[in-house]
This record gives sequence, structure tokens and C-alpha cells, in this order.
Amino acid sequence: MSGIGVRLIETASVWQIVLHRSISMSLFLIVVIYLMTRQNPIHLALGKGLSGLICGLALVVSYVAGIYSLQNTSVANTLLLFSTAPFMTAVLARIFLGEGVCWQTWVAIVIALGGVLVMVLGDTREAAFMGDLAALAAALGFAVFTILLRRGKSSNMMPAVLLSGLLSIPIMALLCVHAGQPLVIQFNDYAISTTLGIFQMGMGLFLFTLGSRVLPAANLTLLSLSEVFFAPLWVWIFLDETIREQTLLGGGVLLLAIVWNIIADKRQAVPAQK
Repeated sequence: MSGIGVRLIETASVWQIVLHRSISMSLFLIVVIYLMTRQNPIHLALGKGLSGLICGLALVVSYVAGIYSLQNTSVANTLLLFSTAPFMTAVLARIFLGEGVCWQTWVAIVIALGGVLVMVLGDTREAAFMGDLAALAAALGFAVFTILLRRGKSSNMMPAVLLSGLLSIPIMALLCVHAGQPLVIQFNDYAISTTLGIFQMGMGLFLFTLGSRVLPAANLTLLSLSEVFFAPLWVWIFLDETIREQTLLGGGVLLLAIVWNIIADKRQAVPAQK
């Protein structure tokens, strides 16, 4: 939903979109977390400490960079470049957590870098280039978030995500004021931003978390790749946004690297289960 949602925004800026998306996402997660735990959701979020704070800030960076990317480059480029997050996570885990990286993953990373280069260098417009870099920054922010979750050995990511929403609200409000932009936006943009906060962010994460309880990690990662396919499809069908040849070529190489890595992870998991 993110691609077509941002494309339908008429006048709202990045700061305004993230502000109102964060408000609706936070309210949604407060209700969900309370129903799941019967505890104070805000207290749980604040109880994450320094690690939770850094997690939240990393997601804030990911949110802002993702919206900026969608506004400045194609939806296909944004989603495909964001899908490099697992590779960034693998490298960061090797550096900061001492986790090993198998040779198949290193091969996949090299292949993925080739795909990224084809996509980024395929559009010489400055705005598109900055949008592509923003998509990579969004992926890096999500990778940092994932690393901190692993470091804390926490499988409950809801309070940390709620904290990211709570942090986004004052930060985005201050940025709007600093840029001279009103906090109140036109109804169409407000409705779209609010819908994205509830369904694309809040509900998406909630359903993904439920699925993670019964599906192997490799299957989850493979299923999550459906977003990379459907997001550009919706904007092509409903808004007639074409996909550049460089995006198709680089994206195909990138998806090949991702699927290669997933298959390698699955093969390694089978002996471990036996």
C-alpha cells in the first residue's frame, strides 16, 4: 500500500506524512499491545531503555527515508532497494554480534550489489539518485533495528515499534514547524497518511508477527518479498507508472540474490533440525 498511498498524496511533505502516519500507527499499536498483554503499552515501550531508544530512532530514520524515496524515485526502485536490508543485517551482525556469515550469503551480497548498481546508475536524474540513496538508508535503518532486537534477545518487537511511532510524533512536528509547514494538512492527505499508519504499518506488522509464530524465518522472508512485486504492480495498474528497463534488470538480479540467500539459509536449517 505504501507506493500507491504516497503517490496519491497531493501536497503533504515528508515530515507531514510521517507525522500523521505515526500518530495513527501509535494509536493502533497501543490498542493491539494492550489487548495482547493487558499491560500499559506506553510503559512497555519506555521500558526498553537505551536499546529501545536506538531501535526507535533507527526506525524513524527508516520511515522518513522510505517516504522521501517514494516521493523522488519509482516505487519499484524504492521497494527493491529496501529489500537489501537482510544483507545489511547480515554484515552488521558479523561486525557487532560476531555472527558468522556463510559463503552463500557473501555471494548473494556481491550479486545484490551488482543489481543495486544497475538500478542506481540507470537513472541520471539527481532527484531519482537521491531517492535511491534514501531507499538504501531506509534499509540500513531497518537493519540496525533488527540487529538491536537480536542483541536484546527479544522476540516481542511491538513495544519497540510503538516507541518509534511515539518518537516520530514530536520529531516530525518540530521539523514541520522548523520548515514553516502546518501541522494540519488537507483532508485527502490526512486520510491517506492515517490509513497507511493503521493498515500498511500497524496491521502489516501485527500480521507479520502472528505469522512468525508458525512459519520458519526463510518462509517469512520469501513471503515478504510479495511486497516488492505488488507495490509496483498497484501503481502500474491504477496510476500507470511504468517500470524502467534498468529497474527490471537490476531488480531481477537483486531478487535472484535474495532467493539464493533464502534457499541457502533453508538448507542450513535442515541439518540443524535433524
